[in-house]
Amino acid sequence: MDKPLVWLHGEVKTPPFSGNARLEAGVLLRLLLRGELIGMPRSRPMPTVGSRCHELRINDRNVSWRIIYRTDAGAIILLEVFNK
Repeated sequence: MDKPLVWLHGEVKTPPFSGNARLEAGVLLRLLLRGELIGMPRSRPMPTVGSRCHELRINDRNVSWRIIYRTDAGAIILLEVFNK
């Protein structure tokens, strides 16, 4: 059974991902929702942000996107999406 995907706060805004980057982000998020662990280079722990926090790394045309998320028992919580 998939976990729900929850935004921590604010309005859900889709960043201007290319089609390929959007597909990659969707696949990686689906894996997380199914309880699979994703390691480097696609995801890395972010203990300085908080316990059980990680960042997904999505490489787009000229931009590297980061999706900061937290894994909880009942949900995957999206904290922030930004370009680097």
